[in-house]
Amino acid sequence: MIRVALNHKTIYQYDRPVQLGPQIIRLRPAPHSRTPICSYSLKVTPEDHFLNWLQDPHSNYQARLVFPNETTHFEVEVDLVAEMTVINPFDFFLEPDATGYPFEYESLLSKDLQPFLDKENWGPEFTTYLNSIDRSEQKTIDFLVNLNY
Repeated sequence: MIRVALNHKTIYQYDRPVQLGPQIIRLRPAPHSRTPICSYSLKVTPEDHFLNWLQDPHSNYQARLVFPNETTHFEVEVDLVAEMTVINPFDFFLEPDATGYPFEYESLLSKDLQPFLDKENWGPEFTTYLNSIDRSEQKTIDFLVNLNY
């Protein structure tokens, strides 16, 4: 079994005391991640703070920090150890109506997925990439594999 240790540190230094507003830290793996997390720690400076763990609508963890006093230093450090397990990227099934690309979601599922299907204004590089994608009729799995080439 292979384990990896990750460390992330962000440091802000202010030239005078400041009152920090509430801070939301999104540096914790989601509980539905397929990669097992062996250990996780979050260290925040200044140590005089209130911490509440929340979950967003997609079950991602968020640390909400409130600081009662002014500070000249704000630091967030995360340490975690993850177990690198073999994950088969093809460990899924497709509904019969989705085996060919392009396909349409059934109406109820389409409503649930709407936030993920909304299009945004992308930058020029991403737009160029999107325009390079082969959108001809093909097997859905082939379409997904070809996105990685």
